[in-house]
Amino acid sequence: MAAEGGSNLAVLDALDSARTQMYHMKAIVIAGMGFFTDAYDLFCITTVSKLLGRIYYPNDNLYLDKPKPGTLPVSTNNLVTGVALVGTLMGQLVFGYFGDKLGRKRVYGITLVLMAACAIGSGLSFGSTRHAVIGTLCFFRFWLGFGIGGDYPLSATIMSEYSNKKTRGAFIAAVFAMQGVGIIFAGLVSMVISGILLRYNPAPSWTEDHDSSLGDQLPAADYMWRIVLMLGAFPALATFYWRMKMPETARYTALIEGNAKQAANDMQKVMDVEIQSEQDKLARYKAANDYPLLSREFAQRHGLHLIGTATTWFLLDIAFYSQNLTQKDIFPAIKLTSPAGDINPLKEVFEISKAMFLVALLGTFPGYWVTVALIDKMGRYLIQLIGFFMMSVFMLLMGIMYDDLKNKYTTLFALFYALTFFFANFGPNSTTFVLPAELFPTRVRSTCHAISAASGKAGAIVAAFGVQSLTLKGDIASIKKALIILAVTNMLGFFFTFLVPETMGRSLEEISGEDGNAGNGPGVPAGAAMGAADVSKDDKIPVSSTEWQSSMQA
Repeated sequence: MAAEGGSNLAVLDALDSARTQMYHMKAIVIAGMGFFTDAYDLFCITTVSKLLGRIYYPNDNLYLDKPKPGTLPVSTNNLVTGVALVGTLMGQLVFGYFGDKLGRKRVYGITLVLMAACAIGSGLSFGSTRHAVIGTLCFFRFWLGFGIGGDYPLSATIMSEYSNKKTRGAFIAAVFAMQGVGIIFAGLVSMVISGILLRYNPAPSWTEDHDSSLGDQLPAADYMWRIVLMLGAFPALATFYWRMKMPETARYTALIEGNAKQAANDMQKVMDVEIQSEQDKLARYKAANDYPLLSREFAQRHGLHLIGTATTWFLLDIAFYSQNLTQKDIFPAIKLTSPAGDINPLKEVFEISKAMFLVALLGTFPGYWVTVALIDKMGRYLIQLIGFFMMSVFMLLMGIMYDDLKNKYTTLFALFYALTFFFANFGPNSTTFVLPAELFPTRVRSTCHAISAASGKAGAIVAAFGVQSLTLKGDIASIKKALIILAVTNMLGFFFTFLVPETMGRSLEEISGEDGNAGNGPGVPAGAAMGAADVSKDDKIPVSSTEWQSSMQA
């Protein structure tokens, strides 16, 4: 059967109307494993940062009015947990730019190689002093973050350009939802490894015996954090071959490289359908898309969109990364972990990991997949507004009621805390990833997603170096202040969402104006495009499921 394109390119019509099949599932798994690795690598540091303080700064807190186990100095802790975020920001901008200039496929594998190599390097030490260990860790985690950063714009752009318009939001959100699985595994792996080592290396609590508490576990504890960090290399390596075999997206091949014939050939093998190349129709798309990022034309068409996607992601990540990076400091308040002095080093890691695993499993993970289920029914816009609003409400309640929640209503405290995670992920944490992959023209799609994502990582850096400083010492007044600040940032995110239009149910070319129309300008009502989501069955191309492997030969 030939796919007739009408006034549009047939290959684009075929992509927009193809039913869900094997090549979609393969793409989700391949791109999703990258995000699994990203989340594991970024958040596993939360489970071991307190352990690093006990090992390498054991006596720093002995002479306080209330002595306690060693901890990383505030500046060092912020650097250890935040340096990967700085690398991520830079990697997003660099790989996003080259994704548009060189093609999505050409730079896609580099990110995995960098992530795998630096995950292994993070567990090494160039020297025996604490400065050498922390310095080596920070060096490799910076470059680990640089590789992770590249995954954001490339995975989102590739998935959006492969998807059909009816389920595009769910496909992109499913890739991002693997971040939730990665966070779960960061807690699970740390819990299992610390539990095994704890069984064979018992030790008294720090209060019972300062020296034996660490001394009896020192070799095992030092191996433990290194193993956890190095294991992040394996999921990246597992999907490298398949990532290299993915064909370039047809949209990039046709609209940017100007080769409609190659695009049609690639997609014919993927979807097992005959598609006309229609090289003569490319001129109309080129004319509608022939303007650079730094131009008046882009500013008029998409300037407010870019401001909207960048500001909402920035504000969201202040809250989201504050939740994840500071949860080790919140856990004692909600009685999920014991006071540091009452346990030994490996027991502390075990309890932090267990709490992180439970919060991620019950609060974080469901939110991602509820978004996947509903994003093409409710739309991105509404989900983002609901998420920001509910996060603001729960964080404000925790900030105002912190003393009572901590001392009297710890179960309610834990529930509020879990609900902030749920509405972050059934909300802006998912939609801020999806929207930049849909709103912008093919020529600058990867770059615009990178700018939006980098803005988000700037928010994460604010969380790591700013908000985390307020919670690190467990001071009640400072924690209350942090929660109220986060409630305000979420409400700002709610209002900046009004700069972003709804994209549900329309083709990428229609949204961006690449089809020769003006595109969806700022101020278009969120529900204006919702009717387009109801694609008639008669409009579908009856293509059969094929093995992804055959498409890789294109």
